[in-house]
Amino acid sequence: MGDVQRLIADGLSSLNLSLSNQQQSCLLEYVSLLSKWNNTYNLTALRDDTQIVSHHILDSLTLTFFMDSTHTLLDVGSGGGMPGIPVAIVRPDVQVTVLDANSKKTSFLQQTVIELGLNNVTVVNERVESWQSSRFDTITSRAFAQLGDFVRMTEHLILNNGIWLAMKGVYPYEEIMSLPENIKVDTVHSVNVPNLDAQRHIVVMTHKKE
Repeated sequence: MGDVQRLIADGLSSLNLSLSNQQQSCLLEYVSLLSKWNNTYNLTALRDDTQIVSHHILDSLTLTFFMDSTHTLLDVGSGGGMPGIPVAIVRPDVQVTVLDANSKKTSFLQQTVIELGLNNVTVVNERVESWQSSRFDTITSRAFAQLGDFVRMTEHLILNNGIWLAMKGVYPYEEIMSLPENIKVDTVHSVNVPNLDAQRHIVVMTHKKE
């Protein structure tokens, strides 16, 4: 795991993220858990730990730059825990809920939360559109659904002044055009992920003010 540890440290440095040794060890252990349980739970198509670091861990952590006012975060369709688990490790001050309809994946997430000692993470095995909960100030997803569907399926779970942070690949022109009329795009940020030669964008959305 020496190479993986170095890749994590170098990636964090490139992102200008300063983490404690414990947090870095926690990210390393998370990569190990993903790799260990991948065949059983089908968590990622990637089989190489170095790719998991760039494509999943560092990619997920770009979200933290847009969470200044976040106290409660809902990660919808979390799958193997991206971006919710890496974000929870880096931001222990944020209460993170990771939600997925696949019970195998939430079993993995629950085990991960226990093994990593993540007291700020709640795991939910539900379909988001039918799940009832207290509302969140930030809702995110990563390759979960088109923007319009993502907003419609989660609108009952967001605070009136809350934000959606949708993690996308290429700039989602068509998806933005088909958003509901009451939703506005505040900004679309292009983000650079260390060791990942692909486009990444984060779409920030809010309710239009009446």
